[in-house]
Amino acid sequence: MQKIVFLDRETLAPQITLKRPAFEHELVEYDRTAPEQVAARLAGASIVITNKVAISADVIGQVPTLKLVAVAATGTDVVDKAACAKRGIVVSNIRGYAVNTVPEHTFALMLALRRNLIAYRDDVLNGEWQKSGQFCFFNHAIRDLGGAKLGIIGEGVLGQRVAEIAKAFGMKPVFAAHKGRTDMGPLYTPWDEMLATSDVITIHSPLTPQTRVMLSTAEFRAMNKKPLIINTARGGLVDEAALAAALDEGLISGIGFDVLTTEPPAPDNPLMRIANRPNVIVTPHVAWASDEAQQSLADQLMDNVAAFVEGKPVNVVS
Repeated sequence: MQKIVFLDRETLAPQITLKRPAFEHELVEYDRTAPEQVAARLAGASIVITNKVAISADVIGQVPTLKLVAVAATGTDVVDKAACAKRGIVVSNIRGYAVNTVPEHTFALMLALRRNLIAYRDDVLNGEWQKSGQFCFFNHAIRDLGGAKLGIIGEGVLGQRVAEIAKAFGMKPVFAAHKGRTDMGPLYTPWDEMLATSDVITIHSPLTPQTRVMLSTAEFRAMNKKPLIINTARGGLVDEAALAAALDEGLISGIGFDVLTTEPPAPDNPLMRIANRPNVIVTPHVAWASDEAQQSLADQLMDNVAAFVEGKPVNVVS
């Protein structure tokens, strides 16, 4: 019998259902798990399901029965993959489930900021419309997406879908060449050119040692058109202190972030200092979380587990 332990079931909404495997099993679900609880909760488990709970080398060393780490997300930076490989433990992830929800959230942030919806909503609530004495007023700039150049960092499934939607809006999407690379060919716009010429920059990259803090002070100073910065990928991709400073200095025109370096944020997080500004929108890592996307994720997660037990593992992460 397979013992399956889900360490952080609360990271999926309560209305999302998990398919029960057809093979003989025991499924133990915990709403959340603290780091010091992980090894004890995995005692005797052959399969662990985790979304954000770290599976470290130390934990792996304490759970000799472990055979599969099934990550309930696309990113696998919470897993010590080298330690898993050394032990022959398979790591699987989720793919393709967010092709609608993340791009839609990206454009929700983009539209709200380009059209100053937050500022205008606040004006209405504060009585500014009533004071104006006419049918409309122009306290804040309103910019179309049509005709704007969209710099896309990350050319995977999500980046590609964002580019498709951008074209429907009449935007001019370009894929940024990877930072420090000059050999990626004509389908990519050089990194420095993308920074200098984009009206909006949106990030759809994984968090790796190569991409960590890819945007910081030098990059913001190279942004000649003072773009919006949208991040629905990972918080560690951007230097948050430098980002807040760039907004203070007028190097960028607005921020739409769904992800932060530490989640939830500490009170001294630089973006919390500016979060109440009308040109800043911070959402609590929910771009991925439409009901449709979460159910697709949950179904794929349990399919990954079933495929592994059948001896035909899928979505394996090397």
